[in-house]
Amino acid sequence: MKSSDRPLSPHLQIYKPQITSGLSILHRLTGIYLSFGLFIIIYWIASVSLGEVFYNFSLSILKSTIAKLLYGFWFFCFSYHLFNGIRHIFWDIGIGFSHKEIFYSGIVVMLLSIISTSSLIFLFL
Repeated sequence: MKSSDRPLSPHLQIYKPQITSGLSILHRLTGIYLSFGLFIIIYWIASVSLGEVFYNFSLSILKSTIAKLLYGFWFFCFSYHLFNGIRHIFWDIGIGFSHKEIFYSGIVVMLLSIISTSSLIFLFL
């Protein structure tokens, strides 16, 4: 068989950006960021078990301004991943597959994520 120099599929620049593809990529990225947040939780639990001096040092790091910004982003990732996961559960049972429903459910997921992130930031930071 003769090999071809042509690409097997169209390049990404050919595809028109869509809300569905953007939200799908965002769902994957938020899942990755949430997994990194687990390491912070493990670090905090470990600092509790290593004594008061190490705990106080860890607490000073975890209460810094940069950490609070990262917490706010983590809150958004958590909210978005949660609401988009609920959206996927509806898709699994066969609800919401028309183009209009997919578009509007994506908008609702983003709005709920922003509202819940704002609430979490207000409550905890």
